[in-house]
Amino acid sequence: MSDHVLPENPQFAQLSRLVGRLGEELASYRKRALSAEAKLRALEEDAARVAGTSPKRVLELERENADLNRRLTVARARSEKMLARVRFLKQQRDGAS
Repeated sequence: MSDHVLPENPQFAQLSRLVGRLGEELASYRKRALSAEAKLRALEEDAARVAGTSPKRVLELERENADLNRRLTVARARSEKMLARVRFLKQQRDGAS
């Protein structure tokens, strides 16, 4: 018996078929993933062209918007606190009159 010749084994033959099918399925998934990535890139480019800005710029604007919203929340809280003080002082003044 030669070193290169494998013995006839039904389990080995079945395993070989399963590995072959798995390889085909993996190749199919890879092809689909590459196609989906290409479509996504095309959509991002189209969206950037329509919006007139790049995806990087959109992310930058979203970060800036989040920061501005945070600052607005802080300013709103300070304004409400100041308004409460003014109301209190007005009540004090009206009560003293």
